[in-house]
Amino acid sequence: MATDGSNAGTTGGGPAEPSVTLGDITGSAFSIGGSNNTNTVRHGGAAAEAPTPQVLLDAVLELRAALVRLPRGEDRSALDAELDGAAEELETAREIRPGLAARLRGALERWAPLVESVSAATALGELLISLGG
Repeated sequence: MATDGSNAGTTGGGPAEPSVTLGDITGSAFSIGGSNNTNTVRHGGAAAEAPTPQVLLDAVLELRAALVRLPRGEDRSALDAELDGAAEELETAREIRPGLAARLRGALERWAPLVESVSAATALGELLISLGG
C-alpha cells in the first residue's frame, strides 16, 4: 500500500493491492519471511573481512558443543560427523577451502529443523554468509 497518502496501488478506486516499497537501505540488515521461510538481506558499505580458519573452527566447535544438549538421533549423528570432519580440516588450515564453506552451509540447511533453535547455528551461518554465501 502506498504510504504517501496517494491512491497508488489501487485499481479503479477499489481496495489497494498489497505491496512493499523499500527505498535506499545502507548499512542495515533485515529479514522478511513467514511460515518458516526467511530471506535475509544485508546491505552495507565496505565488505566485511572473511573469517579466519580459527574463527570458523571456534564457531563449528561451539555448535558441536551446543548439539550435545539435543536428543541423540540419526540426524544429529550425521550432523555431528559433518561438524567433526570440518573441525579436523580447520584445525591445521591456513585458509578456508571453498568447498568447506559450501559443505557446512549445506549441512545447516539439511538439518535446519534440528539446529534452528540453537544460537550457535546462527553464529556459524553468519560466518558462512561472510564467506560469500
